[in-house]
Amino acid sequence: MRADISTLGSANGYSNGTANGVLLATQAAAAKPLGAGRGRAPELGGVWQWNCYPGARVDTHVPLYEYSIEEVWKTWTWQEKFPTASELQRYFRHVDNVLGLSKDVIYNTKVTRAIFDDSKSTWTISTDKGSKLEANFFIPAVGFAAKRSFPNWAGLDDFKGIVHHSSFWPADGVDLAGKRVAVVGTGSTGVQLVQEIGPQAGALTLFQRTPNLALPLNQVVLTRGMQDESKPDYPAKFLERLQSRFGYDYSHEYINTFDHTPQQRRAFYQSKWDQGGFLFWVGAYQDLLTDLKANREAYDFWAEQIRGEIKDPKKRDILAPSEPPHPFGTKRPALFRNFYEVCDQDNVTIVDTNKTPVTQVVADGIITGDAKKHDIDVLILATGFDAITGGLKAIDIRNDRGETLSDKWSAGTWTNLGLMTADFPNMYFIYGPQGPTAFSNGPTCVEIQGEWIINALTHMREKGARRMAATPQAQEDYRAMINDLTAQTLFPLAKSYYMGANIKGKTKEALNFPAGIPKYRELLDESAAEGYKGFVLA
Repeated sequence: MRADISTLGSANGYSNGTANGVLLATQAAAAKPLGAGRGRAPELGGVWQWNCYPGARVDTHVPLYEYSIEEVWKTWTWQEKFPTASELQRYFRHVDNVLGLSKDVIYNTKVTRAIFDDSKSTWTISTDKGSKLEANFFIPAVGFAAKRSFPNWAGLDDFKGIVHHSSFWPADGVDLAGKRVAVVGTGSTGVQLVQEIGPQAGALTLFQRTPNLALPLNQVVLTRGMQDESKPDYPAKFLERLQSRFGYDYSHEYINTFDHTPQQRRAFYQSKWDQGGFLFWVGAYQDLLTDLKANREAYDFWAEQIRGEIKDPKKRDILAPSEPPHPFGTKRPALFRNFYEVCDQDNVTIVDTNKTPVTQVVADGIITGDAKKHDIDVLILATGFDAITGGLKAIDIRNDRGETLSDKWSAGTWTNLGLMTADFPNMYFIYGPQGPTAFSNGPTCVEIQGEWIINALTHMREKGARRMAATPQAQEDYRAMINDLTAQTLFPLAKSYYMGANIKGKTKEALNFPAGIPKYRELLDESAAEGYKGFVLA
Protein backbone atom coordinates (compact mmCIF):
# COMPACT_ATOMS: atom_id res chain seq x y z
CA MET A 1 0.00 0.00 0.00
CA ARG A 2 1.33 3.44 -0.93
CA ALA A 3 0.44 6.93 0.30
CA ASP A 4 1.91 10.39 0.26
CA ILE A 5 0.94 11.15 3.87
CA SER A 6 0.13 8.64 6.60
CA THR A 7 -1.46 9.97 9.79
CA LEU A 8 -1.95 7.99 12.97
CA GLY A 9 -4.96 9.29 14.91
CA SER A 10 -8.31 10.69 13.85
CA ALA A 11 -9.89 13.05 16.37
CA ASN A 12 -9.32 16.26 18.24
CA GLY A 13 -9.28 16.74 21.95
CA TYR A 14 -7.62 17.79 25.16
CA SER A 15 -6.44 14.50 26.59
CA ASN A 16 -6.62 10.78 26.67
CA GLY A 17 -5.09 9.72 23.40
CA THR A 18 -6.50 12.28 21.00
CA ALA A 19 -5.10 14.06 17.98
CA ASN A 20 -6.28 15.76 14.84
CA GLY A 21 -6.01 13.64 11.76
CA VAL A 22 -9.40 14.92 10.62
CA LEU A 23 -8.41 18.53 10.10
CA LEU A 24 -5.12 17.53 8.52
CA ALA A 25 -6.93 15.27 6.07
CA THR A 26 -9.22 18.09 4.96
CA GLN A 27 -6.33 20.53 4.59
CA ALA A 28 -4.17 17.93 2.90
CA ALA A 29 -6.80 17.50 0.21
CA ALA A 30 -6.03 21.04 -0.93
CA ALA A 31 -2.36 20.10 -1.27
CA LYS A 32 -3.40 16.94 -3.12
CA PRO A 33 -1.74 14.18 -1.10
CA LEU A 34 -3.23 10.74 -0.55
CA GLY A 35 -4.19 10.60 3.13
CA ALA A 36 -4.44 7.42 5.20
CA GLY A 37 -5.53 7.30 8.81
CA ARG A 38 -4.27 4.76 11.32
CA GLY A 39 -5.93 3.86 14.60
CA ARG A 40 -7.52 1.07 16.64
CA ALA A 41 -10.93 2.69 16.89
CA PRO A 42 -13.97 1.55 14.85
CA GLU A 43 -14.74 5.09 13.69
CA LEU A 44 -13.57 8.68 14.03
CA GLY A 45 -13.45 10.18 17.50
CA GLY A 46 -10.24 9.07 19.20
CA VAL A 47 -10.53 9.88 22.90
CA TRP A 48 -14.31 9.83 22.78
CA GLN A 49 -14.37 6.28 21.44
CA TRP A 50 -12.40 4.95 24.39
CA ASN A 51 -13.41 7.26 27.21
CA CYS A 52 -17.11 6.46 27.32
CA TYR A 53 -17.22 5.87 31.07
CA PRO A 54 -20.24 7.17 33.04
CA GLY A 55 -20.20 10.95 33.20
CA ALA A 56 -17.52 11.47 30.53
CA ARG A 57 -17.71 14.92 28.97
CA VAL A 58 -15.40 17.58 27.59
CA ASP A 59 -14.38 20.51 29.80
CA THR A 60 -14.09 23.04 26.96
CA HIS A 61 -17.35 24.67 25.95
CA VAL A 62 -18.74 24.72 22.44
CA PRO A 63 -18.36 26.14 19.87
CA LEU A 64 -14.71 26.40 20.93
CA TYR A 65 -14.48 22.62 21.11
CA GLU A 66 -15.21 21.96 17.46
CA TYR A 67 -13.68 22.43 14.05
CA SER A 68 -13.77 25.83 12.41
CA ILE A 69 -14.71 24.12 9.11
CA GLU A 70 -17.79 26.04 8.00
CA GLU A 71 -19.64 23.21 6.29
CA VAL A 72 -19.34 21.21 9.51
CA TRP A 73 -20.45 23.75 12.11
CA LYS A 74 -23.20 25.24 9.98
CA THR A 75 -24.97 21.88 9.84
CA TRP A 76 -24.49 20.77 13.45
CA THR A 77 -26.44 21.59 16.61
CA TRP A 78 -25.20 20.80 20.12
CA GLN A 79 -27.39 19.73 23.04
CA GLU A 80 -25.20 21.09 25.85
CA LYS A 81 -22.53 23.71 26.40
CA PHE A 82 -20.16 20.99 27.66
CA PRO A 83 -21.04 17.91 25.56
CA THR A 84 -20.96 14.32 26.77
CA ALA A 85 -18.83 11.62 25.20
CA SER A 86 -21.87 10.16 23.41
CA GLU A 87 -22.74 13.53 21.88
CA LEU A 88 -19.15 13.97 20.75
CA GLN A 89 -19.26 10.55 19.10
CA ARG A 90 -22.31 11.73 17.16
CA TYR A 91 -20.47 14.92 16.26
CA PHE A 92 -17.57 13.00 14.72
CA ARG A 93 -20.00 10.89 12.70
CA HIS A 94 -21.42 14.17 11.42
CA VAL A 95 -17.90 15.37 10.56
CA ASP A 96 -17.31 12.16 8.65
CA ASN A 97 -20.64 12.41 6.83
CA VAL A 98 -19.97 15.99 5.76
CA LEU A 99 -16.32 15.59 4.77
CA GLY A 100 -16.33 11.97 3.59
CA LEU A 101 -13.18 11.02 5.47
CA SER A 102 -13.73 7.32 6.12
CA LYS A 103 -12.83 6.35 2.58
CA ASP A 104 -9.21 7.17 3.45
CA VAL A 105 -9.16 5.67 6.95
CA ILE A 106 -8.28 2.15 8.04
CA TYR A 107 -10.07 1.39 11.32
CA ASN A 108 -9.54 -1.23 14.03
CA THR A 109 -5.83 -1.30 13.27
CA LYS A 110 -2.83 -0.70 15.51
CA VAL A 111 0.44 0.71 14.18
CA THR A 112 3.29 -1.32 15.65
CA ARG A 113 6.34 0.04 13.83
CA ALA A 114 7.46 2.88 11.58
CA ILE A 115 10.92 2.86 9.95
CA PHE A 116 12.49 5.58 7.81
CA ASP A 117 14.25 4.48 4.61
CA ASP A 118 17.02 6.96 3.83
CA SER A 119 17.53 5.74 0.26
CA LYS A 120 13.92 6.45 -0.71
CA SER A 121 13.09 9.19 1.84
CA THR A 122 10.00 7.24 2.85
CA TRP A 123 8.48 5.70 5.96
CA THR A 124 7.40 2.06 6.10
CA ILE A 125 4.59 1.65 8.60
CA SER A 126 3.64 -1.80 9.91
CA THR A 127 0.40 -2.79 11.64
CA ASP A 128 -0.84 -5.54 13.92
CA LYS A 129 -2.75 -6.99 10.95
CA GLY A 130 0.51 -7.72 9.14
CA SER A 131 -0.08 -5.00 6.55
CA LYS A 132 2.48 -2.37 5.55
CA LEU A 133 2.16 1.12 4.18
CA GLU A 134 4.87 3.16 2.50
CA ALA A 135 4.50 6.92 2.83
CA ASN A 136 6.60 9.98 2.11
CA PHE A 137 5.46 11.63 5.33
CA PHE A 138 4.46 10.15 8.68
CA ILE A 139 2.35 12.05 11.20
CA PRO A 140 1.86 10.11 14.45
CA ALA A 141 -0.97 12.26 15.79
CA VAL A 142 -1.65 9.99 18.76
CA GLY A 143 -2.64 12.76 21.15
CA PHE A 144 -1.02 13.56 24.44
CA ALA A 145 -2.55 10.77 26.53
CA ALA A 146 -2.53 7.58 24.51
CA LYS A 147 -0.52 5.42 26.93
CA ARG A 148 -2.43 4.46 30.05
CA SER A 149 -0.89 4.39 33.50
CA PHE A 150 -1.70 1.65 36.00
CA PRO A 151 -0.96 1.47 39.74
CA ASN A 152 1.91 -0.77 40.77
CA TRP A 153 -0.04 -2.56 43.49
CA ALA A 154 0.78 -5.97 44.86
CA GLY A 155 -1.92 -8.48 43.96
CA LEU A 156 -3.71 -6.35 41.37
CA ASP A 157 -3.92 -9.34 39.03
CA ASP A 158 -5.51 -11.38 41.83
CA PHE A 159 -8.68 -9.29 41.90
CA LYS A 160 -11.61 -11.47 40.78
CA GLY A 161 -14.24 -8.79 40.34
CA ILE A 162 -14.81 -6.48 37.40
CA VAL A 163 -11.87 -4.17 36.67
CA HIS A 164 -11.52 -1.50 33.99
CA HIS A 165 -9.19 1.39 33.30
CA SER A 166 -11.46 4.37 32.70
CA SER A 167 -10.19 4.73 29.13
CA PHE A 168 -10.86 1.04 28.39
CA TRP A 169 -14.51 1.37 29.33
CA PRO A 170 -16.79 -1.15 27.55
CA ALA A 171 -18.97 0.46 24.90
CA ASP A 172 -22.03 -1.38 26.24
CA GLY A 173 -21.36 -0.13 29.77
CA VAL A 174 -21.13 -1.81 33.16
CA ASP A 175 -24.02 -2.43 35.55
CA LEU A 176 -23.05 -0.61 38.75
CA ALA A 177 -26.44 -0.43 40.44
CA GLY A 178 -26.17 -1.63 44.02
CA LYS A 179 -22.54 -2.74 43.56
CA ARG A 180 -19.58 -2.06 45.81
CA VAL A 181 -17.48 0.16 43.55
CA ALA A 182 -13.97 1.56 43.98
CA VAL A 183 -12.70 4.52 41.97
CA VAL A 184 -8.94 5.06 42.06
CA GLY A 185 -7.83 8.59 41.22
CA THR A 186 -9.27 12.08 41.38
CA GLY A 187 -8.21 13.62 38.11
CA SER A 188 -10.96 14.95 35.85
CA THR A 189 -12.02 11.38 35.06
CA GLY A 190 -12.28 10.39 38.71
CA VAL A 191 -14.39 13.44 39.50
CA GLN A 192 -16.74 12.75 36.59
CA LEU A 193 -17.07 9.08 37.53
CA VAL A 194 -17.80 9.68 41.21
CA GLN A 195 -20.50 12.28 40.66
CA GLU A 196 -22.19 10.06 38.08
CA ILE A 197 -22.08 6.64 39.76
CA GLY A 198 -22.18 7.64 43.44
CA PRO A 199 -25.98 7.91 43.53
CA GLN A 200 -26.49 4.46 41.97
CA ALA A 201 -23.72 2.41 43.60
CA GLY A 202 -24.51 0.43 46.71
CA ALA A 203 -21.23 1.64 48.18
CA LEU A 204 -18.52 3.76 46.60
CA THR A 205 -14.94 4.01 47.85
CA LEU A 206 -12.77 6.76 46.37
CA PHE A 207 -9.01 6.27 46.71
CA GLN A 208 -7.42 9.72 46.54
CA ARG A 209 -3.75 10.63 46.46
CA THR A 210 -4.11 14.31 45.54
CA PRO A 211 -7.29 16.36 45.90
CA ASN A 212 -8.65 17.83 42.70
CA LEU A 213 -9.00 21.60 42.99
CA ALA A 214 -12.15 21.41 40.90
CA LEU A 215 -14.23 24.29 39.59
CA PRO A 216 -18.00 24.56 38.93
CA LEU A 217 -19.08 23.39 35.48
CA ASN A 218 -22.24 25.52 35.21
CA GLN A 219 -23.78 23.42 32.45
CA VAL A 220 -26.21 25.02 29.98
CA VAL A 221 -28.77 23.18 27.86
CA LEU A 222 -28.55 24.52 24.31
CA THR A 223 -31.41 24.87 21.84
CA ARG A 224 -31.26 25.11 18.07
CA GLY A 225 -32.60 28.64 18.28
CA MET A 226 -29.84 29.73 20.65
CA GLN A 227 -27.18 28.36 18.31
CA ASP A 228 -28.76 29.67 15.11
CA GLU A 229 -28.71 33.11 16.70
CA SER A 230 -25.02 32.84 17.67
CA LYS A 231 -23.64 31.10 14.56
CA PRO A 232 -23.03 34.37 12.67
CA ASP A 233 -20.49 35.09 15.43
CA TYR A 234 -18.68 31.75 15.08
CA PRO A 235 -15.98 32.97 12.66
CA ALA A 236 -15.10 35.75 15.10
CA LYS A 237 -15.00 33.24 17.97
CA PHE A 238 -12.70 30.93 16.03
CA LEU A 239 -10.43 33.90 15.33
CA GLU A 240 -10.56 34.92 18.99
CA ARG A 241 -9.37 31.51 20.15
CA LEU A 242 -6.25 31.98 17.99
CA GLN A 243 -5.54 35.21 19.85
CA SER A 244 -6.13 33.88 23.37
CA ARG A 245 -3.31 32.52 25.51
CA PHE A 246 -4.99 29.16 26.11
CA GLY A 247 -7.00 28.97 22.90
CA TYR A 248 -10.37 29.86 24.42
CA ASP A 249 -12.55 32.92 23.85
CA TYR A 250 -11.13 34.57 26.97
CA SER A 251 -7.73 35.16 28.57
CA HIS A 252 -6.53 36.27 31.97
CA GLU A 253 -7.25 39.86 32.96
CA TYR A 254 -4.28 42.21 32.66
CA ILE A 255 -4.23 42.95 36.36
CA ASN A 256 -2.31 41.42 39.25
CA THR A 257 -3.90 39.96 42.35
CA PHE A 258 -2.77 42.62 44.80
CA ASP A 259 -3.65 45.52 42.51
CA HIS A 260 -7.13 45.05 43.96
CA THR A 261 -8.20 45.74 47.52
CA PRO A 262 -9.37 42.69 49.50
CA GLN A 263 -12.99 43.68 48.86
CA GLN A 264 -12.39 44.15 45.12
CA ARG A 265 -10.46 40.90 44.97
CA ARG A 266 -13.25 38.93 46.57
CA ALA A 267 -15.82 40.40 44.19
CA PHE A 268 -13.51 39.61 41.26
CA TYR A 269 -13.05 35.99 42.36
CA GLN A 270 -16.78 35.59 42.95
CA SER A 271 -17.60 36.87 39.48
CA LYS A 272 -15.25 34.37 37.84
CA TRP A 273 -16.52 31.56 40.06
CA ASP A 274 -20.15 32.28 39.27
CA GLN A 275 -19.52 32.24 35.52
CA GLY A 276 -18.14 28.72 35.81
CA GLY A 277 -15.77 26.77 33.61
CA PHE A 278 -12.09 27.65 33.61
CA LEU A 279 -12.53 31.40 34.08
CA PHE A 280 -11.40 31.27 37.71
CA TRP A 281 -8.25 29.45 36.52
CA VAL A 282 -7.10 31.01 33.24
CA GLY A 283 -9.45 33.96 32.94
CA ALA A 284 -8.66 35.73 36.21
CA TYR A 285 -5.52 37.48 37.51
CA GLN A 286 -2.47 37.39 35.27
CA ASP A 287 -0.08 36.51 38.11
CA LEU A 288 -1.98 33.43 39.31
CA LEU A 289 0.55 30.98 37.85
CA THR A 290 3.70 33.02 38.48
CA ASP A 291 3.38 34.46 42.00
CA LEU A 292 3.08 32.03 44.91
CA LYS A 293 1.54 34.59 47.26
CA ALA A 294 -1.06 35.56 44.66
CA ASN A 295 -1.72 31.89 44.00
CA ARG A 296 -2.40 31.30 47.69
CA GLU A 297 -5.10 33.99 47.62
CA ALA A 298 -6.87 32.08 44.85
CA TYR A 299 -6.48 28.80 46.70
CA ASP A 300 -7.92 30.22 49.91
CA PHE A 301 -10.99 31.48 48.05
CA TRP A 302 -11.37 28.08 46.36
CA ALA A 303 -11.06 26.22 49.67
CA GLU A 304 -13.62 28.48 51.31
CA GLN A 305 -16.15 27.77 48.55
CA ILE A 306 -15.63 24.01 48.53
CA ARG A 307 -15.27 23.45 52.27
CA GLY A 308 -18.61 25.18 52.68
CA GLU A 309 -20.22 22.50 50.49
CA ILE A 310 -18.95 19.49 52.47
CA LYS A 311 -20.72 18.65 55.73
CA ASP A 312 -18.56 15.72 56.85
CA PRO A 313 -15.49 17.28 58.54
CA LYS A 314 -13.23 14.30 57.81
CA LYS A 315 -14.15 14.27 54.13
CA ARG A 316 -13.84 18.06 54.03
CA ASP A 317 -10.21 17.95 55.14
CA ILE A 318 -9.35 15.24 52.60
CA LEU A 319 -11.10 16.80 49.62
CA ALA A 320 -10.43 20.48 50.35
CA PRO A 321 -7.57 20.85 52.85
CA SER A 322 -6.90 24.22 54.39
CA GLU A 323 -3.28 24.00 53.21
CA PRO A 324 -2.83 23.67 49.42
CA PRO A 325 -1.47 20.31 48.19
CA HIS A 326 0.19 22.21 45.32
CA PRO A 327 -0.15 25.68 43.83
CA PHE A 328 -3.64 26.21 42.48
CA GLY A 329 -3.92 25.54 38.75
CA THR A 330 -0.57 23.78 38.37
CA LYS A 331 -2.59 20.61 37.93
CA ARG A 332 -5.57 20.77 35.59
CA PRO A 333 -8.77 21.39 37.59
CA ALA A 334 -11.78 19.23 36.86
CA LEU A 335 -15.14 20.87 36.26
CA PHE A 336 -17.72 19.47 38.66
CA ARG A 337 -21.51 19.28 38.71
CA ASN A 338 -22.25 17.79 42.14
CA PHE A 339 -19.01 15.98 43.01
CA TYR A 340 -18.71 17.29 46.55
CA GLU A 341 -22.38 16.72 47.27
CA VAL A 342 -22.04 13.09 46.15
CA CYS A 343 -18.86 12.62 48.19
CA ASP A 344 -20.84 13.74 51.24
CA GLN A 345 -23.30 10.86 50.82
CA ASP A 346 -23.34 8.15 53.48
CA ASN A 347 -22.60 5.43 50.89
CA VAL A 348 -19.35 7.15 49.82
CA THR A 349 -16.04 6.58 51.62
CA ILE A 350 -12.92 8.66 50.90
CA VAL A 351 -9.53 7.02 51.46
CA ASP A 352 -6.50 9.33 51.67
CA THR A 353 -3.75 7.11 50.26
CA ASN A 354 -1.07 9.45 51.57
CA LYS A 355 -2.05 8.47 55.12
CA THR A 356 -3.28 4.93 54.44
CA PRO A 357 -1.66 3.71 51.22
CA VAL A 358 -2.83 0.62 49.39
CA THR A 359 -0.74 -2.33 50.54
CA GLN A 360 -2.38 -5.18 48.66
CA VAL A 361 -5.21 -6.09 46.33
CA VAL A 362 -6.98 -9.37 47.07
CA ALA A 363 -9.64 -11.34 45.25
CA ASP A 364 -12.55 -9.30 46.58
CA GLY A 365 -11.10 -6.03 47.75
CA ILE A 366 -8.27 -3.67 48.62
CA ILE A 367 -6.25 -3.61 51.84
CA THR A 368 -4.81 -0.31 53.06
CA GLY A 369 -2.01 0.58 55.45
CA ASP A 370 -4.32 0.68 58.46
CA ALA A 371 -5.00 -3.05 57.86
CA LYS A 372 -8.54 -2.28 56.75
CA LYS A 373 -10.06 -4.33 53.93
CA HIS A 374 -12.35 -2.49 51.53
CA ASP A 375 -14.76 -4.98 49.93
CA ILE A 376 -15.18 -4.34 46.22
CA ASP A 377 -17.20 -5.79 43.32
CA VAL A 378 -16.05 -3.33 40.63
CA LEU A 379 -12.63 -1.64 40.46
CA ILE A 380 -12.31 1.44 38.23
CA LEU A 381 -8.78 2.69 37.60
CA ALA A 382 -8.95 6.40 36.79
CA THR A 383 -5.17 6.48 37.13
CA GLY A 384 -4.26 8.63 34.17
CA PHE A 385 -1.62 8.40 31.51
CA ASP A 386 2.04 8.56 30.63
CA ALA A 387 1.15 11.85 29.03
CA ILE A 388 2.60 13.88 26.16
CA THR A 389 5.42 11.51 25.15
CA GLY A 390 4.22 8.09 26.32
CA GLY A 391 2.03 7.34 23.31
CA LEU A 392 4.80 8.15 20.84
CA LYS A 393 7.48 6.23 22.72
CA ALA A 394 5.20 3.18 22.88
CA ILE A 395 5.46 2.81 19.09
CA ASP A 396 8.61 1.33 17.58
CA ILE A 397 9.62 4.40 15.55
CA ARG A 398 13.09 4.12 14.00
CA ASN A 399 15.27 6.35 11.86
CA ASP A 400 17.56 5.15 9.07
CA ARG A 401 20.31 4.30 11.59
CA GLY A 402 17.98 2.03 13.53
CA GLU A 403 17.75 4.43 16.48
CA THR A 404 14.36 4.45 18.17
CA LEU A 405 12.51 7.58 19.17
CA SER A 406 12.07 6.06 22.63
CA ASP A 407 15.84 5.72 23.08
CA LYS A 408 16.55 9.18 21.68
CA TRP A 409 14.13 10.65 24.20
CA SER A 410 15.08 8.42 27.14
CA ALA A 411 16.74 11.30 29.01
CA GLY A 412 14.41 14.05 27.84
CA THR A 413 12.41 15.38 24.91
CA TRP A 414 13.78 17.36 21.97
CA THR A 415 11.75 18.94 19.18
CA ASN A 416 11.78 22.16 17.26
CA LEU A 417 8.54 24.05 17.81
CA GLY A 418 6.85 20.84 18.94
CA LEU A 419 6.58 19.83 15.28
CA MET A 420 9.64 17.75 14.34
CA THR A 421 12.68 16.15 15.92
CA ALA A 422 16.21 15.85 14.51
CA ASP A 423 17.30 12.58 12.86
CA PHE A 424 13.71 11.57 12.05
CA PRO A 425 13.02 13.23 8.68
CA ASN A 426 9.51 13.69 7.31
CA MET A 427 7.85 12.91 10.65
CA TYR A 428 5.62 15.64 12.08
CA PHE A 429 3.90 15.92 15.45
CA ILE A 430 0.44 17.34 16.09
CA TYR A 431 -0.87 18.08 19.58
CA GLY A 432 2.21 16.43 21.02
CA PRO A 433 5.41 17.12 22.95
CA GLN A 434 6.51 20.73 23.41
CA GLY A 435 3.54 22.18 21.55
CA PRO A 436 0.87 24.22 23.37
CA THR A 437 -0.96 20.87 23.73
CA ALA A 438 -2.09 20.41 27.36
CA PHE A 439 -1.84 24.16 27.95
CA SER A 440 -4.38 24.86 25.22
CA ASN A 441 -7.80 24.09 23.84
CA GLY A 442 -7.23 21.04 21.62
CA PRO A 443 -8.87 22.20 18.37
CA THR A 444 -7.03 25.53 18.58
CA CYS A 445 -3.65 23.86 18.86
CA VAL A 446 -4.19 21.29 16.13
CA GLU A 447 -5.61 23.73 13.61
CA ILE A 448 -2.53 25.92 13.99
CA GLN A 449 -0.12 23.01 13.67
CA GLY A 450 -2.07 21.29 10.89
CA GLU A 451 -2.00 24.45 8.79
CA TRP A 452 1.75 24.90 9.36
CA ILE A 453 2.49 21.31 8.31
CA ILE A 454 0.45 21.59 5.11
CA ASN A 455 2.18 24.86 4.25
CA ALA A 456 5.56 23.24 4.90
CA LEU A 457 4.72 20.31 2.62
CA THR A 458 3.58 22.70 -0.09
CA HIS A 459 6.84 24.65 0.29
CA MET A 460 8.83 21.43 -0.06
CA ARG A 461 7.07 20.54 -3.30
CA GLU A 462 7.65 24.01 -4.69
CA LYS A 463 11.37 23.74 -3.86
CA GLY A 464 11.67 20.15 -5.09
CA ALA A 465 12.72 18.94 -1.62
CA ARG A 466 12.10 15.33 -0.60
CA ARG A 467 12.79 15.54 3.11
CA MET A 468 12.59 17.87 6.07
CA ALA A 469 13.82 17.57 9.66
CA ALA A 470 14.54 19.75 12.67
CA THR A 471 18.14 20.82 13.10
CA PRO A 472 19.91 19.69 16.30
CA GLN A 473 20.78 23.26 17.27
CA ALA A 474 17.23 24.53 16.75
CA GLN A 475 15.75 21.87 19.00
CA GLU A 476 18.39 22.48 21.67
CA ASP A 477 17.53 26.18 21.61
CA TYR A 478 13.79 25.50 21.67
CA ARG A 479 14.06 23.05 24.56
CA ALA A 480 16.13 25.57 26.53
CA MET A 481 13.56 28.28 25.83
CA ILE A 482 10.52 26.35 27.03
CA ASN A 483 12.37 25.07 30.10
CA ASP A 484 13.37 28.63 30.95
CA LEU A 485 9.85 29.97 30.39
CA THR A 486 8.36 27.17 32.48
CA ALA A 487 10.85 27.84 35.30
CA GLN A 488 9.36 31.33 35.57
CA THR A 489 5.98 29.79 36.47
CA LEU A 490 4.69 27.70 39.37
CA PHE A 491 4.20 24.56 37.26
CA PRO A 492 7.49 22.92 38.35
CA LEU A 493 6.21 22.96 41.95
CA ALA A 494 3.53 20.34 41.23
CA LYS A 495 3.94 16.64 40.59
CA SER A 496 1.89 16.70 37.41
CA TYR A 497 1.73 15.20 33.95
CA TYR A 498 2.45 18.69 32.63
CA MET A 499 6.04 18.08 33.77
CA GLY A 500 6.16 14.29 33.35
CA ALA A 501 6.35 13.98 37.13
CA ASN A 502 3.36 11.64 37.49
CA ILE A 503 5.30 8.67 36.06
CA LYS A 504 8.01 7.03 38.16
CA GLY A 505 11.43 7.27 36.49
CA LYS A 506 10.31 9.70 33.79
CA THR A 507 12.43 12.80 33.25
CA LYS A 508 10.89 15.86 34.86
CA GLU A 509 10.87 18.54 32.17
CA ALA A 510 8.70 21.09 30.44
CA LEU A 511 6.55 19.06 28.05
CA ASN A 512 4.29 21.88 26.84
CA PHE A 513 4.89 25.32 25.36
CA PRO A 514 3.98 27.66 28.25
CA ALA A 515 3.92 31.11 26.66
CA GLY A 516 0.52 30.88 25.00
CA ILE A 517 -1.07 30.47 21.58
CA PRO A 518 -0.25 33.95 20.17
CA LYS A 519 3.46 33.61 21.00
CA TYR A 520 3.52 30.08 19.58
CA ARG A 521 1.91 31.25 16.33
CA GLU A 522 4.50 34.03 16.17
CA LEU A 523 7.34 31.47 16.35
CA LEU A 524 5.74 29.31 13.67
CA ASP A 525 5.18 32.27 11.38
CA GLU A 526 8.76 33.50 11.87
CA SER A 527 10.18 30.10 10.93
CA ALA A 528 8.03 29.84 7.80
CA ALA A 529 8.77 33.42 6.72
CA GLU A 530 12.51 32.68 6.89
CA GLY A 531 12.30 29.60 4.68
CA TYR A 532 11.49 27.27 7.60
CA LYS A 533 14.38 28.35 9.75
CA GLY A 534 15.34 25.70 12.27
CA PHE A 535 14.59 22.93 9.82
CA VAL A 536 16.75 21.45 7.09
CA LEU A 537 15.25 20.68 3.67
CA ALA A 538 16.94 18.41 1.16
